[in-house]
Formats: sequence, C-alpha cells, structure tokens
Amino acid sequence: MKRKTRRILDRSFSGLGFFSIFLLSASLFVVLGPIFYRGIGAFIFKGTIEFRRLNYEAFNRGNKENLQKEKQISQQYRSQIYKMLEEFQHQLDNGEVPDSGKFSSDFRELKKQVRALLGPEPGDEEPVLMRDRFGETRWDKAKEALYRILFMETWDYSDPDSMGRKIFIPRAKEYKGASLEKLFPYIEKNFEKIMRPRLVFYWQFIADNSYDSHIFGGIFAEVLGTFYLVLGTMLFAIPMGVIAAIYLAEFSKDNSKLVSLLRVFISTLAGVPSIVFGLFGLAFFINTVKVSNSKSVLAGSMTLALLVLPTIIRAAEEALKAVPKTYKEAALSLGASKIRAVLTVILPAALPGILTGIVISMGRAAGETAPIIFTAAVSVGKPLSLFESLNQPTPALSWNIYNLVTEHESVEKIRHVQFGMVFTLVLLVLLLNLAAIIIRARVSKKLRG
Repeated sequence: MKRKTRRILDRSFSGLGFFSIFLLSASLFVVLGPIFYRGIGAFIFKGTIEFRRLNYEAFNRGNKENLQKEKQISQQYRSQIYKMLEEFQHQLDNGEVPDSGKFSSDFRELKKQVRALLGPEPGDEEPVLMRDRFGETRWDKAKEALYRILFMETWDYSDPDSMGRKIFIPRAKEYKGASLEKLFPYIEKNFEKIMRPRLVFYWQFIADNSYDSHIFGGIFAEVLGTFYLVLGTMLFAIPMGVIAAIYLAEFSKDNSKLVSLLRVFISTLAGVPSIVFGLFGLAFFINTVKVSNSKSVLAGSMTLALLVLPTIIRAAEEALKAVPKTYKEAALSLGASKIRAVLTVILPAALPGILTGIVISMGRAAGETAPIIFTAAVSVGKPLSLFESLNQPTPALSWNIYNLVTEHESVEKIRHVQFGMVFTLVLLVLLLNLAAIIIRARVSKKLRG
C-alpha cells in the first residue's frame, strides 16, 4: 500500500473515531441534559412562604421570628381575599346577586382553587392530610394555581366537525358587575407579596423522608433502599462470579462437555429478560426457599445477583485470560501451587479488569426495576435499618420513579420529585462508577509499582 493512501486511510479512520465520540457525547447530552435540568429543580427552586411554614412546622427548620414577620405581611394581603370571598358568599346566601345560579357552582370551584393556593383560612379546623394544611410551597406550582384562579376551563363546541376543544375564559369577565370582580386583578397585582417567593437550596431532598405520598419531604428511604439492594447484590454476585471465572479460565478443560454446557448456560442467562428474573425470584427465593416471608431486600438482592452474574463472570474471565502466562509460570517455578499462583499472582493482576465488570454490574443493579417489583420494592415505606433489610421490603429509586409517573394520584403536582429521583439515580450510578474507576486506577498503579 502506498504511503499516501495509508495516510489518507489513517486520517479517515481518525476522523471517523472523533466523529463517533462527538456523536456519543451529543447523544448523552440530549438524553441527560433535560434530566439534569429538570432534576436540579428538586434541589434549587423558589420556595413560597408556605414552604418555609412547612419546613418550620414539620421539620423544625428556620427562624421563628422571621417567619412570623413574613406571615404577618402576607396575611395583610390574604385577609383582603378572604374578605371579598366572604362578602360574595353572603350576597349569594341572601339572594343579593342577580342570576346567582350561574355563579354558585363556579364559586365553589374558585374557593377550592384559592384554598389550594393559600391553604386553609385562619381559624379553620386543621385538615387531616398534610397536603391540605399548606398552600403551594413552590413558586412554579403557585403560578399554575394562580392561572387556575384567573381563568376558568370550558369547552367550545362551535366547530361541528370536532368533538369540542378546551378553552380558558378569564373569570373576571364571568363576574363582571359583581362585587367579586375586583378579586382577580387584586390577586394578580399582589401575587408576589402574598406568596413571598425566595430562592431555596433544598439539599435535604436526599436526607428527608417523604410525607403524604411524596407531595412533601424527600427521598431518603428510596436512596437508602437502592444502596441496600446494590450492596446486597454485590455481596452475592462478586464471590460467585469471580470463583466461576477462575474455574473457567484456569482449572477447566476447553474441550470438556461440562464446560461447554456451562458457557451455554451463562450466555443464556445473560439474555433472559429481567422480568423473568423477578418472577423467578418470587417463585424460588420467596415461595420455595423462603428466605423471607414476603418481599425483602434480601430476596431482591439475590435476584439481582443472578441478573448481573453473567456480566461479572465474563468480565472476570477475560481479565484473567489477559494476564501474561509468564506471571503464572514464574510463580509455579518458584514452588507455588496452582491455586496459590492464581490467588496471589494472577487474580491481583487481573483485578482492574474484574473491577470493570463490577462497575457495569453495579450500575445495572441500581437501575433495574422489573426484578425488584415482585421481590423487594414497595411504593411507600420508611428507611430500613441494616437488620430490617433481611426480611422487610424497601422503596427503591427505580421502582418509585415508575410508580410516581404512572400511578400517583397527583402526578402533575410532583413532577419535580419524579425528575429529582431520576437525577439522583443517574448521579448515584455516576458516583458508583467514578469510585470504582478511581479504585481501579489506584490498583493498576500499585501493580505497576
């Protein structure tokens, strides 16, 4: 091959490699960018005075004197709103409003929206549910509540070819001429003074327990449950995977039918759908072996260990085979037994490659949902102690993300929690990978001397 042609091919392959790296980076940015942007909103956002009330009353955080001053200022504006609503209600009850029938149903909806924004009126009986004790705690949700107050939802059926379309009509027009007409411009004009938004760094989102089905509080139980599951998975999978890899790489005969059959089993296990592992874990570990009476972290960890076992075996076996044969020959020539040579020479030399498989397995174990649905995960639960994890189920990030997005009754109200969980899970996997990479680099440096 001519030098010029070879140079062109080298540059072409180099350019193709750089383009592939750029394409991969761009894809990661497109996928992870919105997750990080929306997820960071669970930690950094504008909190209203209701958020500071919640923090003080539920978690005993904040300055009582400053909160009282803010409540007094906010209450001056809120009292005018309550006064207008009470005055209009009195007029309705006494028949002083012309055509009062058309107002009664919407007025009940209006009062409901005002209550959702501001919380219960002073002097009202304390609601049972926490979600009813406070108004909107986040500024973005408060603005959505304001929109629902200022506009009423209705349907337009003027187009005969359609089934109708949703439209929003300013409520002020509906109440034109009534005493309540002045309420809407008043709320819109003094909205910031009523809600008093302030930038918040809510790092306790990871450390707080959830309250009222994740409408308030944080995700500590889910983070801890995910950590327990990953830790338990690695405790079961690493010893079994490394021992199996040592046998396949150093002690088995390549032409053995048993070894060929084992490799077929490992390859088949790697291709089994994860939901099948979940059903197997339920049937075998819980119903047959009875490692626990029902769902538990222990049963979930054992199920996930089977899921990641092929990855660890393959990675460990390839790492062991990549160690130069001279290492083994030198150890044997010095009088070491075969098992001693493997454990003291070959295995340490292969450790960086084995850690690569462990890193991949940790990330997969943290993000799997299907295997833990039947064996370990629950939608709502308190943080478990290490001993309780042996026979108790736990919330977990992967399962709760799915549950909150698909089954929660207030799915739109807790979007920030959903994205916060996704952000935390991705960050957790990245941190686990980073820690393993650092350990691998130090081990490799130590082996090189």
